[in-house]
Amino acid sequence: MLVAVLEFLALALAFNAAIELRFLADPSWVQSQFPHLLPYTGLFAGVLSICFLAVGLYQAHSREGHGGHVVRMLVAFAIGGVVLIISFYIVPTVYVGRGVLALALALGFVFCTIVRFVFTAMVDQDGLRRHVLVVGTGRRASLLVERMRRAVDRRGFSLVGFVPAGAEASLIPAERRLDASGGLLALARAHGVDEIVVGADDRRGSLPMSDLLECRLAGIQVTDLATFFEREAGKIKLGIVDPSWLVFSDGFDRRQWRQVTKRAFDMAASTILLLLAAPLMLLTALAIWLESGFKGPIIYRQERVGEGGRVFTVLKFRSMRTDAEKDGKAVWAQKDDDRITTVGRVIRKLRIDELPQVFNVLRGDMSFVGPRPERPCFVADLSKQIPYFGLRHCVKPGITGWAQLRYAYGASVEDSAEKLKFDLYYAKNHSLVFDLMILMQTVEVVLFGKGAR
Repeated sequence: MLVAVLEFLALALAFNAAIELRFLADPSWVQSQFPHLLPYTGLFAGVLSICFLAVGLYQAHSREGHGGHVVRMLVAFAIGGVVLIISFYIVPTVYVGRGVLALALALGFVFCTIVRFVFTAMVDQDGLRRHVLVVGTGRRASLLVERMRRAVDRRGFSLVGFVPAGAEASLIPAERRLDASGGLLALARAHGVDEIVVGADDRRGSLPMSDLLECRLAGIQVTDLATFFEREAGKIKLGIVDPSWLVFSDGFDRRQWRQVTKRAFDMAASTILLLLAAPLMLLTALAIWLESGFKGPIIYRQERVGEGGRVFTVLKFRSMRTDAEKDGKAVWAQKDDDRITTVGRVIRKLRIDELPQVFNVLRGDMSFVGPRPERPCFVADLSKQIPYFGLRHCVKPGITGWAQLRYAYGASVEDSAEKLKFDLYYAKNHSLVFDLMILMQTVEVVLFGKGAR
Protein backbone atom coordinates (compact mmCIF):
# COMPACT_ATOMS: atom_id res chain seq x y z
CA MET A 1 0.00 0.00 0.00
CA LEU A 2 2.84 2.35 0.80
CA VAL A 3 4.63 1.83 -2.52
CA ALA A 4 1.29 2.27 -4.33
CA VAL A 5 0.75 5.66 -2.65
CA LEU A 6 4.32 6.75 -3.41
CA GLU A 7 4.02 5.76 -7.06
CA PHE A 8 0.64 7.50 -7.37
CA LEU A 9 2.29 10.70 -6.12
CA ALA A 10 5.22 10.15 -8.51
CA LEU A 11 2.80 9.81 -11.44
CA ALA A 12 0.95 12.96 -10.38
CA LEU A 13 4.27 14.81 -10.21
CA ALA A 14 5.27 13.46 -13.62
CA PHE A 15 2.04 14.69 -15.21
CA ASN A 16 2.38 18.20 -13.82
CA ALA A 17 6.09 18.31 -14.71
CA ALA A 18 5.23 17.26 -18.28
CA ILE A 19 2.80 20.15 -18.64
CA GLU A 20 5.31 22.64 -17.31
CA LEU A 21 8.05 21.36 -19.63
CA ARG A 22 5.78 21.14 -22.68
CA PHE A 23 4.59 24.73 -22.35
CA LEU A 24 7.65 26.23 -20.72
CA ALA A 25 7.71 29.06 -23.25
CA ASP A 26 4.04 29.95 -22.75
CA PRO A 27 2.99 29.55 -19.12
CA SER A 28 -0.12 31.70 -19.69
CA TRP A 29 -1.45 29.04 -22.09
CA VAL A 30 -1.13 26.43 -19.36
CA GLN A 31 -3.15 28.58 -16.98
CA SER A 32 -5.91 29.12 -19.52
CA GLN A 33 -6.02 25.54 -20.81
CA PHE A 34 -5.75 23.79 -17.47
CA PRO A 35 -7.37 26.06 -14.88
CA HIS A 36 -7.94 23.07 -12.65
CA LEU A 37 -5.28 20.40 -13.12
CA LEU A 38 -6.47 18.11 -10.33
CA PRO A 39 -8.99 16.06 -12.39
CA TYR A 40 -6.46 15.60 -15.20
CA THR A 41 -3.76 14.59 -12.72
CA GLY A 42 -6.10 12.18 -10.96
CA LEU A 43 -7.12 10.52 -14.25
CA PHE A 44 -3.51 10.04 -15.37
CA ALA A 45 -2.21 8.74 -12.04
CA GLY A 46 -5.35 6.69 -11.32
CA VAL A 47 -5.41 4.85 -14.66
CA LEU A 48 -1.72 3.95 -14.44
CA SER A 49 -1.98 2.86 -10.80
CA ILE A 50 -4.77 0.46 -11.75
CA CYS A 51 -2.59 -0.85 -14.60
CA PHE A 52 0.27 -1.37 -12.12
CA LEU A 53 -2.04 -3.43 -9.94
CA ALA A 54 -3.34 -5.37 -12.94
CA VAL A 55 0.12 -6.52 -14.05
CA GLY A 56 1.10 -7.69 -10.57
CA LEU A 57 3.36 -4.86 -9.42
CA TYR A 58 1.78 -4.68 -5.96
CA GLN A 59 2.16 -8.29 -4.89
CA ALA A 60 3.78 -8.40 -1.47
CA HIS A 61 5.50 -11.73 -2.14
CA SER A 62 6.80 -11.13 -5.66
CA ARG A 63 10.07 -13.00 -6.22
CA GLU A 64 11.11 -11.01 -9.27
CA GLY A 65 14.06 -8.67 -9.20
CA HIS A 66 14.29 -5.13 -10.54
CA GLY A 67 14.47 -6.41 -14.13
CA GLY A 68 11.15 -8.22 -13.85
CA HIS A 69 9.51 -5.17 -12.28
CA VAL A 70 10.79 -2.93 -15.08
CA VAL A 71 9.30 -5.24 -17.73
CA ARG A 72 5.95 -5.29 -15.94
CA MET A 73 6.09 -1.51 -15.57
CA LEU A 74 6.65 -1.11 -19.32
CA VAL A 75 3.60 -3.29 -19.99
CA ALA A 76 1.56 -1.22 -17.52
CA PHE A 77 2.58 2.07 -19.16
CA ALA A 78 1.75 0.68 -22.61
CA ILE A 79 -1.72 -0.43 -21.47
CA GLY A 80 -2.28 2.79 -19.54
CA GLY A 81 -1.28 4.91 -22.53
CA VAL A 82 -3.81 3.14 -24.75
CA VAL A 83 -6.56 3.51 -22.10
CA LEU A 84 -5.84 7.23 -21.73
CA ILE A 85 -5.89 7.82 -25.49
CA ILE A 86 -9.24 6.02 -25.76
CA SER A 87 -10.59 8.09 -22.85
CA PHE A 88 -9.64 11.27 -24.72
CA TYR A 89 -11.91 10.26 -27.60
CA ILE A 90 -14.75 9.14 -25.32
CA VAL A 91 -14.55 12.25 -23.10
CA PRO A 92 -12.99 15.08 -25.16
CA THR A 93 -13.03 17.44 -22.18
CA VAL A 94 -10.15 15.49 -20.59
CA TYR A 95 -7.94 15.77 -23.70
CA VAL A 96 -4.42 16.92 -22.81
CA GLY A 97 -2.53 16.52 -26.06
CA ARG A 98 -0.23 13.83 -27.40
CA GLY A 99 2.94 15.73 -26.51
CA VAL A 100 1.95 16.14 -22.88
CA LEU A 101 0.83 12.51 -22.63
CA ALA A 102 4.02 11.12 -24.19
CA LEU A 103 6.22 13.27 -21.95
CA ALA A 104 4.15 12.40 -18.87
CA LEU A 105 4.43 8.67 -19.60
CA ALA A 106 8.20 8.95 -20.05
CA LEU A 107 8.68 10.96 -16.87
CA GLY A 108 6.28 8.70 -15.00
CA PHE A 109 8.29 5.63 -15.97
CA VAL A 110 11.53 7.25 -14.77
CA PHE A 111 10.01 8.54 -11.52
CA CYS A 112 8.29 5.24 -10.67
CA THR A 113 11.42 3.23 -11.44
CA ILE A 114 13.38 5.41 -9.01
CA VAL A 115 10.65 5.15 -6.35
CA ARG A 116 10.50 1.38 -6.63
CA PHE A 117 14.29 1.00 -6.51
CA VAL A 118 14.62 3.23 -3.44
CA PHE A 119 11.59 1.67 -1.72
CA THR A 120 12.90 -1.87 -2.23
CA ALA A 121 16.29 -0.90 -0.83
CA MET A 122 14.70 0.75 2.21
CA VAL A 123 12.09 -1.89 3.00
CA ASP A 124 14.75 -4.57 3.09
CA GLN A 125 16.48 -2.74 5.93
CA ASP A 126 16.03 -4.59 9.22
CA GLY A 127 15.17 -1.40 11.12
CA LEU A 128 11.95 -0.90 9.13
CA ARG A 129 10.59 -4.42 9.71
CA ARG A 130 8.45 -5.66 12.58
CA HIS A 131 10.60 -7.59 15.05
CA VAL A 132 8.96 -10.94 15.80
CA LEU A 133 9.71 -13.28 18.71
CA VAL A 134 8.40 -16.86 18.50
CA VAL A 135 7.30 -18.79 21.59
CA GLY A 136 7.98 -22.43 20.76
CA THR A 137 10.86 -24.41 19.28
CA GLY A 138 9.09 -27.57 18.08
CA ARG A 139 7.50 -28.71 14.82
CA ARG A 140 5.03 -25.85 14.51
CA ALA A 141 7.58 -23.14 15.22
CA SER A 142 10.07 -24.67 12.79
CA LEU A 143 7.57 -24.12 9.96
CA LEU A 144 8.44 -20.42 10.05
CA VAL A 145 12.01 -21.33 9.19
CA GLU A 146 11.10 -23.95 6.59
CA ARG A 147 8.13 -22.31 4.83
CA MET A 148 9.16 -18.66 5.08
CA ARG A 149 12.87 -18.96 4.46
CA ARG A 150 13.09 -16.63 1.44
CA ALA A 151 13.87 -12.95 1.96
CA VAL A 152 10.73 -11.95 0.06
CA ASP A 153 8.59 -14.03 2.44
CA ARG A 154 10.01 -12.05 5.36
CA ARG A 155 9.89 -8.62 3.77
CA GLY A 156 7.51 -7.34 6.44
CA PHE A 157 9.12 -8.87 9.52
CA SER A 158 12.38 -10.01 11.06
CA LEU A 159 12.69 -13.09 13.29
CA VAL A 160 14.44 -12.10 16.52
CA GLY A 161 14.60 -15.65 17.84
CA PHE A 162 12.73 -18.53 19.47
CA VAL A 163 11.86 -19.10 23.13
CA PRO A 164 11.32 -22.73 24.31
CA ALA A 165 7.85 -23.55 25.64
CA GLY A 166 7.51 -26.44 28.08
CA ALA A 167 9.33 -29.69 27.43
CA GLU A 168 8.77 -29.92 23.67
CA ALA A 169 11.57 -31.33 21.54
CA SER A 170 13.50 -28.51 19.90
CA LEU A 171 13.97 -28.39 16.13
CA ILE A 172 15.49 -24.90 16.22
CA PRO A 173 19.31 -24.53 16.24
CA ALA A 174 20.78 -23.49 19.59
CA GLU A 175 22.11 -20.19 18.21
CA ARG A 176 18.56 -19.08 17.39
CA ARG A 177 17.07 -19.97 20.78
CA LEU A 178 16.82 -17.22 23.40
CA ASP A 179 16.77 -17.44 27.18
CA ALA A 180 13.63 -15.96 28.76
CA SER A 181 14.51 -16.84 32.35
CA GLY A 182 14.58 -13.13 33.19
CA GLY A 183 11.02 -12.73 31.99
CA LEU A 184 9.47 -12.66 28.55
CA LEU A 185 8.70 -8.95 28.67
CA ALA A 186 12.28 -8.06 29.59
CA LEU A 187 13.56 -10.21 26.73
CA ALA A 188 11.10 -8.63 24.30
CA ARG A 189 12.07 -5.11 25.32
CA ALA A 190 15.78 -5.92 25.09
CA HIS A 191 15.35 -6.99 21.46
CA GLY A 192 12.81 -4.34 20.46
CA VAL A 193 10.11 -6.95 19.82
CA ASP A 194 6.90 -5.66 18.18
CA GLU A 195 5.02 -8.97 18.01
CA ILE A 196 5.10 -12.34 19.76
CA VAL A 197 3.95 -15.37 17.76
CA VAL A 198 2.75 -18.35 19.77
CA GLY A 199 3.91 -21.49 17.96
CA ALA A 200 4.17 -24.11 20.69
CA ASP A 201 3.25 -27.68 19.74
CA ASP A 202 1.20 -28.18 22.90
CA ARG A 203 -0.51 -25.19 24.50
CA ARG A 204 -2.02 -27.08 27.41
CA GLY A 205 -0.06 -26.06 30.50
CA SER A 206 3.14 -25.27 28.59
CA LEU A 207 2.57 -21.63 27.66
CA PRO A 208 3.76 -18.78 29.94
CA MET A 209 0.28 -17.20 29.97
CA SER A 210 1.07 -14.62 32.67
CA ASP A 211 4.14 -13.48 30.71
CA LEU A 212 2.17 -13.31 27.47
CA LEU A 213 -0.55 -11.27 29.17
CA GLU A 214 2.09 -8.93 30.60
CA CYS A 215 3.53 -8.42 27.11
CA ARG A 216 0.06 -7.86 25.67
CA LEU A 217 -0.74 -5.19 28.26
CA ALA A 218 2.63 -3.56 27.54
CA GLY A 219 1.55 -2.97 23.92
CA ILE A 220 3.29 -5.93 22.27
CA GLN A 221 1.02 -7.74 19.82
CA VAL A 222 0.47 -11.44 20.59
CA THR A 223 -0.58 -13.65 17.66
CA ASP A 224 -1.06 -17.38 17.21
CA LEU A 225 0.93 -19.11 14.48
CA ALA A 226 -2.02 -19.91 12.20
CA THR A 227 -3.15 -16.26 12.13
CA PHE A 228 0.43 -15.12 11.52
CA PHE A 229 0.75 -17.44 8.52
CA GLU A 230 -2.63 -16.30 7.20
CA ARG A 231 -1.61 -12.65 7.34
CA GLU A 232 1.94 -12.94 6.05
CA ALA A 233 1.53 -15.66 3.39
CA GLY A 234 -1.99 -14.90 2.18
CA LYS A 235 -3.10 -18.48 2.75
CA ILE A 236 -4.32 -20.77 5.53
CA LYS A 237 -1.72 -23.27 6.66
CA LEU A 238 -3.80 -26.44 6.92
CA GLY A 239 -1.31 -28.41 8.99
CA ILE A 240 -1.51 -26.05 11.98
CA VAL A 241 -5.20 -25.09 12.09
CA ASP A 242 -7.92 -26.93 13.95
CA PRO A 243 -11.73 -26.64 13.92
CA SER A 244 -11.73 -24.32 16.93
CA TRP A 245 -9.48 -21.82 15.15
CA LEU A 246 -11.83 -21.81 12.15
CA VAL A 247 -14.85 -21.38 14.42
CA PHE A 248 -13.55 -18.53 16.58
CA SER A 249 -11.42 -16.58 14.08
CA ASP A 250 -12.80 -13.66 12.09
CA GLY A 251 -14.08 -14.02 8.55
CA PHE A 252 -16.45 -16.22 6.53
CA ASP A 253 -18.77 -13.25 6.03
CA ARG A 254 -22.29 -14.50 5.24
CA ARG A 255 -24.21 -11.35 6.09
CA GLN A 256 -27.07 -10.33 3.83
CA TRP A 257 -25.38 -7.10 2.80
CA ARG A 258 -22.28 -8.98 1.64
CA GLN A 259 -24.44 -11.38 -0.39
CA VAL A 260 -26.20 -8.46 -2.07
CA THR A 261 -22.98 -6.60 -2.93
CA LYS A 262 -21.30 -9.75 -4.24
CA ARG A 263 -24.28 -10.56 -6.48
CA ALA A 264 -24.37 -6.98 -7.76
CA PHE A 265 -20.66 -7.14 -8.47
CA ASP A 266 -21.11 -10.45 -10.32
CA MET A 267 -23.91 -9.10 -12.49
CA ALA A 268 -22.06 -5.88 -13.34
CA ALA A 269 -18.70 -7.54 -14.07
CA SER A 270 -20.26 -10.35 -16.14
CA THR A 271 -22.38 -7.97 -18.20
CA ILE A 272 -19.44 -5.69 -18.96
CA LEU A 273 -17.22 -8.66 -19.84
CA LEU A 274 -19.91 -10.15 -22.07
CA LEU A 275 -20.35 -6.89 -23.98
CA LEU A 276 -16.61 -6.37 -24.42
CA ALA A 277 -15.79 -9.99 -25.28
CA ALA A 278 -18.76 -10.73 -27.57
CA PRO A 279 -16.75 -10.26 -30.84
CA LEU A 280 -13.90 -12.41 -29.48
CA MET A 281 -16.32 -15.11 -28.39
CA LEU A 282 -17.90 -15.21 -31.86
CA LEU A 283 -14.47 -15.50 -33.51
CA THR A 284 -13.49 -18.26 -31.08
CA ALA A 285 -16.68 -20.19 -31.80
CA LEU A 286 -16.02 -19.88 -35.54
CA ALA A 287 -12.40 -21.07 -35.15
CA ILE A 288 -13.48 -24.14 -33.14
CA TRP A 289 -16.16 -24.94 -35.69
CA LEU A 290 -13.75 -24.62 -38.63
CA GLU A 291 -11.06 -26.76 -36.97
CA SER A 292 -13.56 -29.52 -36.25
CA GLY A 293 -14.72 -29.58 -39.89
CA PHE A 294 -18.08 -27.93 -39.14
CA LYS A 295 -19.05 -30.69 -36.75
CA GLY A 296 -18.80 -31.38 -33.06
CA PRO A 297 -19.88 -29.09 -30.21
CA ILE A 298 -18.48 -25.59 -29.79
CA ILE A 299 -19.48 -25.32 -26.15
CA TYR A 300 -18.26 -27.96 -23.69
CA ARG A 301 -20.66 -28.81 -20.86
CA GLN A 302 -19.48 -30.54 -17.73
CA GLU A 303 -20.82 -31.14 -14.24
CA ARG A 304 -19.07 -29.21 -11.47
CA VAL A 305 -19.65 -28.78 -7.73
CA GLY A 306 -20.83 -25.37 -6.58
CA GLU A 307 -21.88 -23.62 -3.40
CA GLY A 308 -23.18 -25.94 -0.73
CA GLY A 309 -22.09 -28.99 -2.73
CA ARG A 310 -24.78 -28.40 -5.37
CA VAL A 311 -23.91 -29.82 -8.80
CA PHE A 312 -24.36 -27.56 -11.84
CA THR A 313 -23.36 -27.59 -15.52
CA VAL A 314 -20.43 -25.35 -16.36
CA LEU A 315 -20.03 -23.89 -19.86
CA LYS A 316 -16.66 -23.53 -21.59
CA PHE A 317 -15.39 -23.32 -25.14
CA ARG A 318 -14.34 -26.80 -26.22
CA SER A 319 -10.53 -26.97 -26.24
CA MET A 320 -10.04 -30.76 -26.42
CA ARG A 321 -10.92 -33.46 -28.87
CA THR A 322 -14.46 -34.82 -28.61
CA ASP A 323 -13.00 -38.21 -27.56
CA ALA A 324 -10.80 -36.74 -24.81
CA GLU A 325 -12.44 -39.01 -22.23
CA LYS A 326 -13.77 -41.75 -24.49
CA ASP A 327 -13.52 -44.36 -21.73
CA GLY A 328 -15.70 -42.19 -19.48
CA LYS A 329 -13.00 -41.80 -16.83
CA ALA A 330 -12.15 -38.31 -15.56
CA VAL A 331 -8.51 -37.35 -16.19
CA TRP A 332 -6.54 -34.34 -14.91
CA ALA A 333 -5.30 -31.99 -17.66
CA GLN A 334 -1.52 -32.27 -17.97
CA LYS A 335 1.22 -30.08 -19.38
CA ASP A 336 1.44 -30.47 -23.20
CA ASP A 337 -1.72 -32.62 -23.10
CA ASP A 338 -2.12 -34.27 -26.53
CA ARG A 339 -5.91 -34.16 -26.19
CA ILE A 340 -5.90 -30.39 -26.62
CA THR A 341 -6.65 -29.08 -30.12
CA THR A 342 -4.64 -26.41 -31.95
CA VAL A 343 -7.27 -23.75 -31.30
CA GLY A 344 -7.62 -25.12 -27.79
CA ARG A 345 -3.98 -24.43 -26.95
CA VAL A 346 -4.40 -20.78 -27.89
CA ILE A 347 -7.68 -20.18 -26.07
CA ARG A 348 -6.50 -22.03 -22.94
CA LYS A 349 -3.27 -20.03 -22.87
CA LEU A 350 -5.23 -16.76 -23.09
CA ARG A 351 -8.04 -18.09 -20.85
CA ILE A 352 -10.57 -17.42 -23.62
CA ASP A 353 -12.05 -20.90 -23.06
CA GLU A 354 -13.39 -19.63 -19.71
CA LEU A 355 -15.50 -16.83 -21.21
CA PRO A 356 -18.79 -18.77 -21.59
CA GLN A 357 -18.80 -19.11 -17.80
CA VAL A 358 -20.20 -15.56 -17.68
CA PHE A 359 -23.56 -17.20 -18.43
CA ASN A 360 -23.08 -19.40 -15.35
CA VAL A 361 -22.45 -16.24 -13.33
CA LEU A 362 -25.51 -14.48 -14.73
CA ARG A 363 -27.57 -17.58 -13.98
CA GLY A 364 -26.32 -17.61 -10.36
CA ASP A 365 -24.43 -20.92 -10.46
CA MET A 366 -21.07 -19.18 -10.13
CA SER A 367 -19.55 -15.94 -8.92
CA PHE A 368 -17.08 -13.88 -10.91
CA VAL A 369 -14.46 -14.37 -8.19
CA GLY A 370 -14.19 -17.55 -6.13
CA PRO A 371 -12.55 -20.99 -5.93
CA ARG A 372 -12.22 -22.96 -9.14
CA PRO A 373 -15.19 -25.38 -9.51
CA GLU A 374 -14.14 -29.04 -9.54
CA ARG A 375 -15.83 -32.13 -10.96
CA PRO A 376 -17.94 -34.25 -8.58
CA CYS A 377 -15.68 -37.29 -8.93
CA PHE A 378 -12.60 -35.23 -8.06
CA VAL A 379 -14.37 -33.58 -5.12
CA ALA A 380 -15.39 -36.95 -3.69
CA ASP A 381 -11.83 -38.23 -3.95
CA LEU A 382 -10.11 -35.06 -2.70
CA SER A 383 -12.49 -34.71 0.26
CA LYS A 384 -11.27 -38.08 1.53
CA GLN A 385 -7.60 -37.20 1.17
CA ILE A 386 -7.44 -33.50 2.08
CA PRO A 387 -8.75 -32.13 5.41
CA TYR A 388 -11.24 -29.26 5.18
CA PHE A 389 -11.57 -29.62 1.40
CA GLY A 390 -15.35 -29.31 1.61
CA LEU A 391 -15.07 -25.85 3.23
CA ARG A 392 -14.25 -24.31 -0.16
CA HIS A 393 -17.90 -24.86 -1.11
CA CYS A 394 -19.12 -22.33 1.47
CA VAL A 395 -18.87 -19.72 -1.32
CA LYS A 396 -19.77 -19.88 -4.99
CA PRO A 397 -17.02 -21.02 -7.38
CA GLY A 398 -15.57 -18.36 -9.66
CA ILE A 399 -14.21 -17.70 -13.14
CA THR A 400 -11.10 -16.30 -11.50
CA GLY A 401 -9.89 -16.43 -7.92
CA TRP A 402 -7.16 -15.95 -5.33
CA ALA A 403 -5.76 -19.45 -5.82
CA GLN A 404 -5.58 -18.96 -9.59
CA LEU A 405 -3.47 -15.84 -9.02
CA ARG A 406 -1.16 -17.30 -6.39
CA TYR A 407 -0.67 -20.88 -7.59
CA ALA A 408 -0.17 -22.58 -10.95
CA TYR A 409 -2.64 -25.00 -12.51
CA GLY A 410 -3.33 -27.92 -10.16
CA ALA A 411 -3.25 -31.42 -11.65
CA SER A 412 -2.68 -33.65 -8.62
CA VAL A 413 -3.79 -34.21 -5.04
CA GLU A 414 -0.73 -32.30 -3.82
CA ASP A 415 -1.55 -29.33 -6.05
CA SER A 416 -5.16 -29.36 -4.89
CA ALA A 417 -4.05 -29.35 -1.25
CA GLU A 418 -1.81 -26.35 -1.89
CA LYS A 419 -4.51 -24.46 -3.79
CA LEU A 420 -6.98 -25.19 -0.99
CA LYS A 421 -4.87 -23.02 1.33
CA PHE A 422 -5.56 -20.03 -0.93
CA ASP A 423 -9.20 -20.98 -1.55
CA LEU A 424 -9.89 -21.08 2.19
CA TYR A 425 -8.09 -17.77 2.64
CA TYR A 426 -10.44 -16.25 0.07
CA ALA A 427 -13.54 -17.87 1.58
CA LYS A 428 -12.53 -16.51 4.99
CA ASN A 429 -11.54 -12.99 3.89
CA HIS A 430 -13.62 -12.24 0.78
CA SER A 431 -14.93 -8.71 0.38
CA LEU A 432 -15.89 -6.35 -2.43
CA VAL A 433 -12.46 -4.68 -2.37
CA PHE A 434 -10.72 -8.07 -2.41
CA ASP A 435 -12.86 -9.15 -5.38
CA LEU A 436 -11.94 -5.97 -7.28
CA MET A 437 -8.23 -6.52 -6.59
CA ILE A 438 -8.40 -10.12 -7.78
CA LEU A 439 -10.32 -9.10 -10.90
CA MET A 440 -7.72 -6.48 -11.81
CA GLN A 441 -4.79 -8.81 -11.10
CA THR A 442 -6.33 -11.46 -13.37
CA VAL A 443 -4.98 -9.32 -16.22
CA GLU A 444 -1.52 -10.46 -15.13
CA VAL A 445 -2.55 -14.11 -15.48
CA VAL A 446 -3.73 -13.51 -19.05
CA LEU A 447 -0.78 -11.32 -20.11
CA PHE A 448 1.95 -13.53 -18.66
CA GLY A 449 0.22 -16.92 -19.13
CA LYS A 450 0.50 -17.94 -15.48
CA GLY A 451 -0.85 -21.42 -14.73
CA ALA A 452 -2.44 -22.10 -18.11
CA ARG A 453 -2.55 -25.65 -19.52
